[in-house]
Amino acid sequence: MAVKLVVENAVQAKEEIEKLDTQGYSRDNVYVFAHYKERGDDINEALHTEKAGLKEEGFLDSLKNMFSSRGDELRSKMEGAGLTADEAANAEAELDKGKLIIIANK
Repeated sequence: MAVKLVVENAVQAKEEIEKLDTQGYSRDNVYVFAHYKERGDDINEALHTEKAGLKEEGFLDSLKNMFSSRGDELRSKMEGAGLTADEAANAEAELDKGKLIIIANK
């Protein structure tokens, strides 16, 4: 089961990820999502967390996302990281507000 956290900024994300570390979550299974791709990439790189990609989405969904809106792409990646379709839709709405979503799996 995936853990989903909503935070305001990268500082809060770092704090939450450190808490996940103490709970036994590997950073290889922690994903940080931001509405803007560059922001998400920068935060994942700085915090040594994973970017959801081909492994999480699957080849066909990954290919489809090349031609989808950013919202569709984010929802697909969050589902690939362990959220249900409804959870991903709700999380994407939070991203639209400028928040970050952290998804962790054991």
